[in-house]
Amino acid sequence: ALASLPIGWLWLWTEEVLLLAGQTPTLARMAHDYVIVQVVSVPAFLGFTVLRSYLQARSIVAPTLWVTLVANLLNAGFNYVLIHGELGFPRLGLTGAGVATGLTRTLLFVLLALVIWRGRLYVGAWRPWSRLALAPRGLGQIFALGLPVGVQLGLEMWAFQLATLFAGWLGEKQLAAHVVALNLASMSFMVPLGISMAAVTRVGNLLGAGRPQAAQRAAWVALGMGAGVMCVAAVSFVLLRGWLPRVYTADLEVLAVAATLLPIAGAFQLFDGTQVVGGGILRGMGRTRPAAVFNLLGYYVLGLPVAYYLAFAVGMGVTGIWWGLTLGLMVVAGSLVLWVGVRGPGRMRG
Repeated sequence: ALASLPIGWLWLWTEEVLLLAGQTPTLARMAHDYVIVQVVSVPAFLGFTVLRSYLQARSIVAPTLWVTLVANLLNAGFNYVLIHGELGFPRLGLTGAGVATGLTRTLLFVLLALVIWRGRLYVGAWRPWSRLALAPRGLGQIFALGLPVGVQLGLEMWAFQLATLFAGWLGEKQLAAHVVALNLASMSFMVPLGISMAAVTRVGNLLGAGRPQAAQRAAWVALGMGAGVMCVAAVSFVLLRGWLPRVYTADLEVLAVAATLLPIAGAFQLFDGTQVVGGGILRGMGRTRPAAVFNLLGYYVLGLPVAYYLAFAVGMGVTGIWWGLTLGLMVVAGSLVLWVGVRGPGRMRG
């Protein structure tokens, strides 16, 4: 709830920040209109994230799946009605899409809270409220673990947002192709992201049970699964590079650029699946700082500078941006795998 205040305040400045970042006034205004109607949903979305993590830590994942599926179906309906003005609602266009997203985020929290309450999923792991919930030591422990995780995830997400700003400087066609490729990569990323969450729970629980070697084995299995599923995505991106972008647009110029990006995204996927699982393993170990350092070095010391150089100095355009991101991901993924091998769960005692 406290975190939602600065986040919501920052969203109020979306247009100004995008203009300062060199984006076109039209795109900046559209982005602002889309975001501003979602501000009130920030507390609900953060609350949903807390409840999801609470269930995940108890190895209870099915309720979140079903709640998310229901919310996605409702989200599709909200978008259709509010964007196009169906069922007597006004035609809101892009603003309607923002309203639909805000409603969906609120529903995610409400539905999951109801499932936990009605299903008594709090039994055995939920203490009644007391002032101990605000004890400095307990808050400090959560902050010490959570801040590096937040920094790690922030560094990763900001890197891709900066890459999108780079693409925006290249023109609307290049930006559109970049967004198409990034959206496809994000969808396939959901599978290793789920494996990463499973790794957090499995490694953490096994270490808590005093079984470090089993936790090490679980870590290697998770890494193998993350890389394995992304091999399928990589092959799909290469073989279907001429067809997949057509789901998003009929613009021939955008299609041509997107088709050149997808094979690069294939290589990108292999490293992305590995690094997200590696980060989950370290979170399960309670070792949250190394992943943040690896992200800082991989993206900001290497990946983004190379992306900028290739895109603008060499003249490779959006293709150069993707090669730079791929290089950064390769460094992050390699560093995490090496860390798991040298200082992984199997070396933890007590």
